[in-house]
Amino acid sequence: MKIVWPPSGATVPLNADGERAIGVLVESNFKLLAAGQCGSDKRCGHVHMKIDPQGDSCNLPGRPYNSMNSDFGGPLIKANFGACAVPTGEHVIGVLLADDHHQPVLIDGKPVTALVQVRTTMP
Repeated sequence: MKIVWPPSGATVPLNADGERAIGVLVESNFKLLAAGQCGSDKRCGHVHMKIDPQGDSCNLPGRPYNSMNSDFGGPLIKANFGACAVPTGEHVIGVLLADDHHQPVLIDGKPVTALVQVRTTMP
């Protein structure tokens, strides 16, 4: 799995709404479906996305992540920078591939993840 947008090192203007959201586009050789829709397909899952994954400063209230595509599947995840104490500046976007039960998908015992570093600005 990899993040194809935004590219690492990009400067990205945030949306002007209260969520200060941007779209994060991932590419995977796994089928990306809504949580609970994979059935017995072991090469299927959904994505959990966390901004600044080394901490919890950008998580949605009461959640261990910032966003996920488990409601609808597909390669697009909404990164809600408005949940960050400081939405603008240097950030890392991290994604994790999860199974139907929200557990990390493991390949050779390691979770399937991808990271990109970005700089966010006000619009």
